[in-house]
Amino acid sequence: MLREPEYFEDQELTLIYVAKKLKEALALEQLLTEAGLDYLVEPDRYSGGIIFRSERVGAFFYVAPPDETAARETMRGAGYKPYEVSA
Repeated sequence: MLREPEYFEDQELTLIYVAKKLKEALALEQLLTEAGLDYLVEPDRYSGGIIFRSERVGAFFYVAPPDETAARETMRGAGYKPYEVSA
């Protein structure tokens, strides 16, 4: 379920996805809500484009650490590729 930042208090949230289009963000919100997972969505900037790089705004999805595994499995089952930190 979509939550406000205050709901998570002082927990350090984990970024699980960056939706680049509104339709994609709405579909992911529905998926996570139906799965019974608490999540936070915040707009933020990211760099996009291959030849002509530009700064864009996307919907950044976060979950609390205890829900991370379930959220990633739910997303993979629906065909989403969860955000992974580059090493």
